[in-house]
Amino acid sequence: MSNKVVLITGTNSGFGWLTANTLAELGHKVYATMRDTASKNAEKAKALAQVENITVLDVTLTDDASVKNAVDSIIAAEGRIDVLVNNAGFGAAGVAESFTTTDVEEMFGLHVVAYWRLMKAVLPVMRQQADGLIVNISSGAGRFAFPFMTVYSAAKFGLEGLSEGLHYEVKQLGVDVAIIQPGAFPTDILHKVRTGSDESVVAGYGALAEIPNQMGSGLAQLFETTKPNPQEVADAVVTLINLPKGERPLRTVVDPSTGHIVETANEAVQVEYEKTITAFGMGSLLN
Repeated sequence: MSNKVVLITGTNSGFGWLTANTLAELGHKVYATMRDTASKNAEKAKALAQVENITVLDVTLTDDASVKNAVDSIIAAEGRIDVLVNNAGFGAAGVAESFTTTDVEEMFGLHVVAYWRLMKAVLPVMRQQADGLIVNISSGAGRFAFPFMTVYSAAKFGLEGLSEGLHYEVKQLGVDVAIIQPGAFPTDILHKVRTGSDESVVAGYGALAEIPNQMGSGLAQLFETTKPNPQEVADAVVTLINLPKGERPLRTVVDPSTGHIVETANEAVQVEYEKTITAFGMGSLLN
């Protein structure tokens, strides 16, 4: 395995933190991005910056100029970008109707538009290299919309759509696009769960509005029983990097607790999807 130049977003906690440290330990050159490196995330940024093979960049993913400057600086320093890991995100749960238009725009702005912003920024250099890997961290909730996670699922649906179409468009150019679909893991994202801003509608749902709290209790019990380890997601990124170009799967499920439903859906849909692509005269893109 040759060492890669890797750009990772959302490295101040959770999967991003673990992935940055794991890849750096393996000898890859990691550019770890987060916001507020001089304030809120100062301690996290300092800790990562002290790790060999990690350079921390302060990047606002929702800003075109900030992302472009980061990508340009990496290319100037390294001459290439081999891997992008789009990971940054936050959760959302609650009565769907309570989410305002602004709430939904913020959710899509990070999980769809910002991910696309990063993909579009690295694609030119990856196409020029005829080599590259884009890993988008989605969710099992990107395959099924769970009640009271409606807005979060919708954003992840959008990410899956971007990733799936792009996977086939750029594969022939030497660039792989892969999705990781984690299940529920005990990471900091559970402490970053947003609720809808329009609380005025919640009372109209009566006892139904209590279901999100019940979901939290259920997760706690699930974690106690299955003890899922977030390191498995970082390890899945390593596996994708190590696989030969062109042989990386579109979707990888990492869900020790409830992953069978997602795996089953992926496998069943893929068979019919490939038949349809072929019928539309695009079968060559499957190779």
